[in-house]
Amino acid sequence: DQGYIGQRDPKNPGFSPTGKMELALRKKSLNDIFGPLKRSRKGNHNTKYVGKGDDPTSELRPFEFGDRTDHLAISESLRNAQINHGIDEFYLTQEDLEIRETHFQSQMSTVLMIDISHSMILYGEDRITPAKKVAMALAEMIQTQYAKDTLDIIVFGNDAWQIELKDVPYLQVGPYHTNTVAGLELAMKILRKRKNPNKQIFMITDGKPTCIKKGKKYYKNSFGLDRSIVNRTLALAMKCRKLNIPITTFMIAKDPYLVQFVDEFTNVNNGKAFYSSLKGLGEYIFLDYKNNKRRKK
Repeated sequence: DQGYIGQRDPKNPGFSPTGKMELALRKKSLNDIFGPLKRSRKGNHNTKYVGKGDDPTSELRPFEFGDRTDHLAISESLRNAQINHGIDEFYLTQEDLEIRETHFQSQMSTVLMIDISHSMILYGEDRITPAKKVAMALAEMIQTQYAKDTLDIIVFGNDAWQIELKDVPYLQVGPYHTNTVAGLELAMKILRKRKNPNKQIFMITDGKPTCIKKGKKYYKNSFGLDRSIVNRTLALAMKCRKLNIPITTFMIAKDPYLVQFVDEFTNVNNGKAFYSSLKGLGEYIFLDYKNNKRRKK
């Protein structure tokens, strides 16, 4: 028993996943999201590139001046010394030493978008509370596991604006529509200022966009999927794709007509999506359009 399954209710003899299990699943999800990375300055995300990092690989190479001694392949180096100099007069030279290669570790710049439109509390469903919980979990793990990364948080309703992490627990929905375009535009503006090449957007929402700005006026339509609004949103998803900015959507609803937009949006961006019911982590489907397959968690 490692604490992953427990008996939460003494009156109920059944067992269920504990908070430790849910945290472990969230960590696995985050590692999936951070995906293939480009080489940049040293950070905490393993890449496919070898270099001066902290995560050892199975590859070996000759020792070079400046290499860390804790990366020495001891057994292989001693074997080389025996082969090169014999057992009777054993000694170790620099030419005998081998280094175990490590993965180069890269940095990531993330913008977290949180939907605060009125639909997040419509029909008696509280969607903003799960959204805040997901946001805080993501922010906490990014800051603790990937401390060298940058994290910016924005909220979007009729407009979009940046907030501090400390403000997340106190977020409230407003009498807003969902201007996903404004959120994406602000996210892209923030990421343009970040110098490292690895950038991504996390978006927590309950689905479709219902608002865009035309000049100084707002165009709003809450009925169905308005193609003029959807097309503007999809155009930005494609622009992010061309800029190598993947968007991962955390969908806090499972209504078919809401999921329809997220499916299309994720496909256009070549991003990823997590679908979750309001019950939490137990029921979600992870869509990975990069591998073009569906798997159930």
